[in-house]
Parts: sequence; structure tokens; C-alpha cells
Amino acid sequence: MPASSWDDYAERWSASHGGYDPRTASPPVRGWLRLSYRVGAAMVRMGVRDPNAATAAGLLLAAAVPVTALGGRWWAVGGAVLVLLSAVADSVDGVLAVVTGRASRLGQVWDSVADRLSEAAWMAAFWLLGAPVWLAVGCTAVMWLHEYVRARATVAGMSDIGTVTVAERPTRVLIAIFGLLATAAAGPEAAVAALAVMLVVTAAGLIQLLRTVRRQLSAPGR
Repeated sequence: MPASSWDDYAERWSASHGGYDPRTASPPVRGWLRLSYRVGAAMVRMGVRDPNAATAAGLLLAAAVPVTALGGRWWAVGGAVLVLLSAVADSVDGVLAVVTGRASRLGQVWDSVADRLSEAAWMAAFWLLGAPVWLAVGCTAVMWLHEYVRARATVAGMSDIGTVTVAERPTRVLIAIFGLLATAAAGPEAAVAALAVMLVVTAAGLIQLLRTVRRQLSAPGR
């Protein structure tokens, strides 16, 4: 049965994420999921029902972010807009899957792959705008490791998401958006600062996740 309301959607989202209720999440995460639900529900009313189409659209928008960076620092404003649009599209695909009753395991795999490629595109844009390549690669690696650890721990028996860290995708999206806007205003120094913040936050999130993984998987019976 398709989800018919925010509460219905939240319950279905919770069921597929280890019982974590998005209605009790931090304001950024809760707000992001609520926004995604509203956009997705509106798209369904307009006749858009294919989650994979939203996934593909989000990836294409993300791929255009480093292209804008080639135009110079002022084009970073356009890059920030594209990050926002790509992130919304990426979130909406999950909403469409739940609201229309088309959720699938294969769709979850495509969605995860698209997320990782999108993040790499964002980091490439910062590199093109003046951040050192090692910092862009480092941020990408830590973001990917965050999700890889969660995926492997889930296979090993951890409850689906384990914990909501400070480095969840909505946080990464916000850092990328405001980092690009700051770069447009202040130049390469802002690009470096944005990636430094991204690296610190994602590293902190990874540490949070690793502690949860250790606690859950080292418990008796695991």
C-alpha cells in the first residue's frame, strides 16, 4: 500500500531504517526529510512516479556542479544551486518509492551509488575552485568510508543505521552549499575552509559510527 501522509511515510521510512523514527531526528535531518516528503508527494500528484528517474536526475545535476566551477568563482553560486537541486532529487527518489509503493532493494543500491558519485562531484568542484586535491580526495574518502562502515556493519548484524551521526547526508549537503556560496564571495581560501570543515565533521561522524558499531557488534550473542 502506498503511503498516504507524512506520519504514514515516517513509519514506513522507520521500518526500512532499523526502527529509527525520522520525526525524532535532529532539526536539520528532520527538516530535510519533511521537505523531501512534501516535494515527492507533490510530484506524485503531478503524475511523476518513477524513483529511478529521480535518482538519475539527481546524479546528472550533481555531475554539472564541477562544470560550473570551470567558469570561475562566481559560477560557484550556480554550483550551490545544483547541489541543492541534486540533493532534493536524490531524497525524493526514496519518497517516490515509499509513497507509490515501489520501494525495492535494487533501487536502494542505485540510490547509494548515485549518492557516492554525487559527493565526489561536489568535491571535484571545490578542487577546481582552488582547494588542494589531497583535501578534496580526503573528504571524499571519509564520506565514503562513513557509508561503507555502516553498510558492512549492517550486514554483520547492526540495526540498520546504527546511529544518526553529525555527518549524515543533509549535513554534508549544507556544508557543500554554504561552502560554494562562500567561495563565490571570498575565493579559494573559502573553498579550503569549507573542505576543512567537511573533513572535521565527517571524521567526527565516522568516529561516532565506529563507536556504535563496536558497541553493537561486540555485545554478547553477536
